[in-house]
Amino acid sequence: MELIEKERRRLLQSAARAFGLSGVFLAGICLSLPGIVDPDILPSVIIVLVGQAGALVMVGRSGHIAWVVLTIVLGCGALALAQLPWGSASSLALPIALAPLGAAGIGGVGFVLSDNSARWGVWAGGTLASCLLVASAGPAGGVFSTPAIGTLAGWVITLIIGLWVTVGVQRALRRIEGIGRAHHLERQASETEAQRRQGARLLHDTVLATLTLLAHSGVGVNEQALREQAGEDARLLRQLRLGSTPMPRFSGVYSLEPVAETPLGTTLESVKQRFLRMGLTVRWHGTGQVLLPSDVLDAFLLALAECLENVRRHAGVDEADVTITQSDDALRAVVTDAGVGFDPAAVDPERLGFTESVVARLRDVDGSARVFSTPGAGTTVILEVPR
Repeated sequence: MELIEKERRRLLQSAARAFGLSGVFLAGICLSLPGIVDPDILPSVIIVLVGQAGALVMVGRSGHIAWVVLTIVLGCGALALAQLPWGSASSLALPIALAPLGAAGIGGVGFVLSDNSARWGVWAGGTLASCLLVASAGPAGGVFSTPAIGTLAGWVITLIIGLWVTVGVQRALRRIEGIGRAHHLERQASETEAQRRQGARLLHDTVLATLTLLAHSGVGVNEQALREQAGEDARLLRQLRLGSTPMPRFSGVYSLEPVAETPLGTTLESVKQRFLRMGLTVRWHGTGQVLLPSDVLDAFLLALAECLENVRRHAGVDEADVTITQSDDALRAVVTDAGVGFDPAAVDPERLGFTESVVARLRDVDGSARVFSTPGAGTTVILEVPR
């Protein structure tokens, strides 16, 4: 915002300099024509105009009120000098030659005087002085003469343009601030929703799974496996309580012990051991190691573990197959079982287990999950993440 305000002031200063210098230059040419100004006075007028041009250059650089006042004083001095000697017959063309100086050469400072109301007094004084000096020039002068009215118009126009620019920029700044506040609120809402979804996934994949086993009296799982699983959940909750709250970079990405890159072959071992303890025999197919970024690795392993958990709980079998393959740009895992199967179209969309813990988790790292199942014919789930 400060930069925009600075550019606004710089624009008004540049406009005042360009408008004023053009008026001074044009007035200098007109006053140099034969018969307009007394030849003895003309050098002094030119010198004052050069000084005024220098003051206008400084107005364009800093916009300080002192340079603005100096521009007005030198401009009015040139208007007065051009009419010397006072009381003698002057050229009819003198007011016309002085009008560019009064309207633009001096009136150009109206751009910077519009910056705030405290400077309007200087604008009023400069307008009155330059209009009266132009009106007094020539034998047929007057406050309602065309040169005098033109001078007044130049001052008024520069003030109006300056005010228009100032008001327009202030209005734009208010709109930008409003957009910024709306964006901030939307981002906060998105982050809150991401944390809520991430917390739901974390609880679904760990504590709720263990509590479900306990609610069913650990059917199919021995006591030692339940104890070890509960111990792992307790360690996770302890870390969260001590301040290691996972803060998602985006929805579904968390890691209590983040690493830059981890070999997939070493981290699969924890998944194998977990389901071996839980009574599900998993036959693993595929060899070699694959390096994945930590966020992609976390999403892949947690989604794979959730698929195996679904097999253990719902398929009605104690065996499953996991085939891991890789290409130049992707890693895939195919989880298959010969269980009871189900109709994917009949699954209640309000059930968030597979939707959040598998599909949404992989989607957050640009991956995907596809499920194929038929009642009585088993289930196949294909997980894919980028390498």
